[in-house]
Amino acid sequence: MHAAYAIVATALSVLAFSSKPAVSQAYPSRPITIIVPFAAGGPLDTLARMMSDRLGVELGQGVVIENHAGGGGSTGIGHVAHAAADGYTLCFGNWSTHVINASVHDLSYDLAKDFAPVALLTSNPQLIVARKSLPVRTLTELIAWLKENSANFGSAGVGSASHASALFLAQRTGAKLAVVHYQGGGPALRDVLGGHLDLMFDQVSTSLPYVQDGQLKVFAVTTDHRLSIAPEIPTVDEAGLPGFYISVWNGVWAPKGTPPDIVAKLAAAFSRTLDDEGVAKKLKAAGQQITDKAGRSPEALAALQLAELAKWSPIIRSAKLK
Repeated sequence: MHAAYAIVATALSVLAFSSKPAVSQAYPSRPITIIVPFAAGGPLDTLARMMSDRLGVELGQGVVIENHAGGGGSTGIGHVAHAAADGYTLCFGNWSTHVINASVHDLSYDLAKDFAPVALLTSNPQLIVARKSLPVRTLTELIAWLKENSANFGSAGVGSASHASALFLAQRTGAKLAVVHYQGGGPALRDVLGGHLDLMFDQVSTSLPYVQDGQLKVFAVTTDHRLSIAPEIPTVDEAGLPGFYISVWNGVWAPKGTPPDIVAKLAAAFSRTLDDEGVAKKLKAAGQQITDKAGRSPEALAALQLAELAKWSPIIRSAKLK
């Protein structure tokens, strides 16, 4: 009797051991869910939907987009932090959700430790834009004007990219800025266009059309290279504020503990998706800058996130934002 039990136990243990590689190799064997931590229709949601069909082809499974909005993106990101680490639940996040939120919200997870970085996807630098009647022409003139005048900066909300950018400008230049918070970047930009606000930092994808038709003044793009879609706009280095780099970059993460082979498979699939001609065309038309191949890896995303946390956490915490 005991011998029979021993034979069965041995057979079961061998079967369990031999089945583990098969499970890993079969990934993915069912649809993958991508959590977008903002409402449908926003920039991150649009990015996810532009990529989802092609990503599904690359992985051989369907990709389902779910929107979990709330808490400046912290709610949806938290859902993924506590999900099973099996590669079937991922999150699209960005500079705001995975850097700024660490200093703004009381999170139930650690942004640097509770996720497995998968891929750095795209970035969207900021434009420094102003009402067209503002009486300055260059960034150097603007900085001098800000030190002599009280200016109102539009913000998409506490801790948003536009808000953090204004705080960074105040720190770098010593100018005193009055930041006016709105429920999103759209309403703030409308008030700059209407002349009710002086200035705003805004993503290229939303403000560039108004710059190009003369409804907004633009002083610089917050990156170290000019935009291919608007090469006439100087960089902050060229315009007189060297190193003032701000970019809303977008990435994808899995829960901590996701097997490395699954992370690698996902990273490769996302990279091939970015290389797809149809996807790339849509992303570029939306003002997104596609990360080059060398910078897309899990390691590159992890390094960027840690560097950005080190840069921005002191700025945000000094402003005591909550």
